[in-house]
Amino acid sequence: MATNHEQELQRANAVRLRYGENEFHFGDLRLPEGEGPHPVVIVIHGGFWKAMFDLDLMTPVSEDLARRGLATWNIEYRRVGDAGGGYPGTLQDVASAADFLRQIAPTYQLDLSRTVALGHSAGGHLAVWLAARHRLPEGSILRTSNVPLAVKGVVSLGGIIDLELMWKLIHYKQRIVSKVEVENPVADFVGGTPTQVPGRYKEVSPVALLPLHTPQILIHGDLDVNVPVKLSSLYKELAERAGDQVEMISLPNVEHFEIIDQSSEVWTKIVTEVLELTHS
Repeated sequence: MATNHEQELQRANAVRLRYGENEFHFGDLRLPEGEGPHPVVIVIHGGFWKAMFDLDLMTPVSEDLARRGLATWNIEYRRVGDAGGGYPGTLQDVASAADFLRQIAPTYQLDLSRTVALGHSAGGHLAVWLAARHRLPEGSILRTSNVPLAVKGVVSLGGIIDLELMWKLIHYKQRIVSKVEVENPVADFVGGTPTQVPGRYKEVSPVALLPLHTPQILIHGDLDVNVPVKLSSLYKELAERAGDQVEMISLPNVEHFEIIDQSSEVWTKIVTEVLELTHS
């Protein structure tokens, strides 16, 4: 007998699939109406890579994009607080979840030549990293495939795409405001500070893997206090200097979570960018 969750997925024309053996190795695939092959959006949730946040954060986004004609693969992965979460497990999981699309594409009529990665906050980091992982050095523990699934483009929604800069912003804010050292989610995720594990930051942070040779769209609210907009604007400068194609959209008077709210005025603009990227 189907569980309540499985029944909800069925009603939404969706199915939960496992891409690995761990309890967090799964994703929800939603298909649009009509015959395929369908463009695919790999949807990646955020939450500072912490176990308390899960893929349900991006369920409304996934449902909305599926209604607009896009297959969505909303993935779960091990996070900080889960056994094996953080570096390297989180990144290995996201890579495996993306590559798993090759196995299911024939069954679900997916057009992998039109695959886009989209993520919010820490999920924005993971989405851009997916587009960057082909730049990992030989022998890297994060290189899970010799031929990673290529994405046609990537959309970062308030993404943490420069981990060293984000670590510094959190670190110095703590020193100035609270006068005490508290947790730094970036260090918790990577397993140390940029000084302690510089090699990890070079393989984990998208800005350190430039150029990506993949179109990138950076969408950021200028009122974002969780992930300052300067992360996207500075990244854009560096990426373009490296030769990448980058579009940045700064949204006035928009904060961190409004950017994934389908009832907000900015959502239509975001959807337009995603549709143009998948259909270009």
